[in-house]
Amino acid sequence: MRLRPEAAPAAPPADPGVPETEPGAPLDEPERGAAEQPPAPARASRRGRFAALARKSAPGSAVAAASGLALAAAFPPYGLWPLSVAAVAALSLLTRGRTVRQGAWLGFAFGWPFFIWLLQWLHTVGWDAVVGLAAIEAAFLAALGACLVLGQRLPGWPLWAACLWVAEELARDRLPFGGFPWGRLAFANTGSPYTPLAALGGAPLVTFAVALSGTLLACAALAAVRLRPAGARSVRAVLPAAGALALSAAVLLAGLSVPVPTNATDHVRIAVVQGNVQQPGLHFLGRPMMILDNHVKATLKLAADIKAGRVPKPDLVLWPENSSDLDPFTNPAAYDRITEAVRAVGVPVLVGVLVDGPDADHVQNEGIVWDPVDGPGAHYTKQHPVPFGEYVPFREELTKVISRLDEIPRDFYPGRTTGVLQIGPARLGDVICFEVAYDGIVRDTVNAGARAIVVQTNNATYGRTGQPEQQLAMSRLRAIEHGRTVVTAATSGISAIVGPDGKIEQRSREFTQQVLSADIPLRDGTTLADRVGAAPEWTLAMVGLLSCAAALALGRRDRPRTTKGQEQQ
Repeated sequence: MRLRPEAAPAAPPADPGVPETEPGAPLDEPERGAAEQPPAPARASRRGRFAALARKSAPGSAVAAASGLALAAAFPPYGLWPLSVAAVAALSLLTRGRTVRQGAWLGFAFGWPFFIWLLQWLHTVGWDAVVGLAAIEAAFLAALGACLVLGQRLPGWPLWAACLWVAEELARDRLPFGGFPWGRLAFANTGSPYTPLAALGGAPLVTFAVALSGTLLACAALAAVRLRPAGARSVRAVLPAAGALALSAAVLLAGLSVPVPTNATDHVRIAVVQGNVQQPGLHFLGRPMMILDNHVKATLKLAADIKAGRVPKPDLVLWPENSSDLDPFTNPAAYDRITEAVRAVGVPVLVGVLVDGPDADHVQNEGIVWDPVDGPGAHYTKQHPVPFGEYVPFREELTKVISRLDEIPRDFYPGRTTGVLQIGPARLGDVICFEVAYDGIVRDTVNAGARAIVVQTNNATYGRTGQPEQQLAMSRLRAIEHGRTVVTAATSGISAIVGPDGKIEQRSREFTQQVLSADIPLRDGTTLADRVGAAPEWTLAMVGLLSCAAALALGRRDRPRTTKGQEQQ
């Protein structure tokens, strides 16, 4: 920042030991360089202002960071969902009365620690990946913080602020590279009073309700603070605080009035095979055929138990994502082992495999229906590969600077159709791994006719890090949102069976070989969330953004106008 002439500091007194230069005499080169440098007091002034700004913003930044960490604790494996409401309230209070720039900084200070803790399971890839991804995701919360400042300038600001939370998640779920929905408020509330609202408007409506409760709580706190100086508190004075608090509680309890239908006329008996892996972490595969052998052995044991009458025979069997670590269409030994297991159990098996793609540079992540008589048949190809996990954007440029990306030698080729598959007597919807986090993929699968949902997943890389619990929470929300049983089949855990009411009926332990058996309902009815689709999300987001536009417009209109003559005085 350049000082204006009238604000320039007085020149220091001349050093008597240094001769002064005659007026008009040219400076030699060392003296010219010294003259071009800003005066030492100016540099000190800048450092002082920066230090003062840092000291002034430190308390707010520290509270924002602590609030972000509290939000992370609202998610599994901790599951302290009330902290999600408290964290929203805290960010609302922190951004109250701030400038847009200050709001953006507080949003980032809130978001970066939140995502670092929430995504710490990514440390198996590298802590640089955790920090980098957290910074990218926190940038969306920085934008949210800036918008909250604007929204709070309007009457009824708790409503606009809640809509802005939906707008932030809408953008983050889609950008960049198809988005990354981890950390949505809805996913921290998969077992709270808010959860049934998913049947009406999906995950976005749950996020909106949680955010509205939090912003109303902040409004109540602000109204209560205004009461403190008053000696006598009349009913009229207390009413704003009490009203905001009552509305916050009403939003909290609204979900309890939403019916969650679970009735079904058809049922199917399933078995979920968790074959297990030899070691957790990035290099979980071990030697070739090892993971496939684990699932074959577990299925052969299931077949023996059925023959001995120890367990009833299922109508179908579900294997997880990557349950075959070799392409059975190019490896005859893998093909034969799968066929052996399927024929032994005597029912169709949904097998998760990686197969060659349409060209030499691609592979496909698929769920294949393997029949005991006809062999491999219908299949589903994962639609949403994970960037930097299953494909590398800008591969040619990035692999030159990030050598680790060479560990992904071929990109995954995305599928183009939903995962509705006829597996024995059941029409099920296959969703592979992280796809359960994306609203549209699951909703399209249900609307295409899936009567229950199967999530094939391989969480071996992130075992015992909390990531499997976070993904299982998403399955709970999807069950209520779509009124469907959600069955998770995982290589190393957590495999689970979640009823249409969102309750976990069975779950496996991590890193154990285990088979889950259950009789699950097959439902045809759709929820309101299925029928309205993404409309509530886009509507709420647009309301939030329009509130920011209105705040900007009103701010310009109310700005005091000065005449040209006044400006010159």
